[in-house]
Amino acid sequence: MTSYFFWFAAAVVLVIAEMATGTFYLLMVACGVVAGGLAALFGAEVPMQTVTAALVAIVAIAALRRTRYGRLRRKDAATDPDVILDIGQELEVPAWDASRRARVPYRGADWTVELAPGNEPAPGRYRIVEVRGATLIVSPR
Repeated sequence: MTSYFFWFAAAVVLVIAEMATGTFYLLMVACGVVAGGLAALFGAEVPMQTVTAALVAIVAIAALRRTRYGRLRRKDAATDPDVILDIGQELEVPAWDASRRARVPYRGADWTVELAPGNEPAPGRYRIVEVRGATLIVSPR
């Protein structure tokens, strides 16, 4: 068999593996492998095929890192509304105690509510900005 067959078969395996993992990095490596296969198809020697595959994969990964799909998002899960759907919801706090806490009904249960730093405790409507265990951290709406 010709060497380009192996390059393209490896690219298919990498694409399948990428679909199982859900990252784009294996897809970028597969692009490099396809470039190595194209180099083989056009008659390049094996070392040149390997260098072509490596260079294209490196360039593709570097380009991916510059997009929003390649950046690491380090977000605290306690304040991420994509993780905790209660963040951004509003509730009514009738009174605060001396420790800047209150017990309020929310979603059919009594929750401990704590006022976020830098806010004054006053009765009224508040927005949930963070969830720490069973405590809702709120700030004025």
